[in-house]
Amino acid sequence: GLEEVLENIPLGKLMLETDSPYLAPVPYRGKRNEPSYINLVCERIANMKKISSDEVARVTTETSVNLFNTTINGE
Repeated sequence: GLEEVLENIPLGKLMLETDSPYLAPVPYRGKRNEPSYINLVCERIANMKKISSDEVARVTTETSVNLFNTTINGE
């Protein structure tokens, strides 16, 4: 399942997304999805990888910044 796949993907190769507007995460199933639920995706990955959600957020944000060749808050 998802755990087995995620186990073989380095954190630095992941980016987070929410499938908006469809497929809201539990506990919001059946409702319209929105970007503010990204924290639930982050927490799920952190639990699967047995690391903190802060670490998942930091690394995946860095990956996104590098991929899109952009900055955060002008930094």
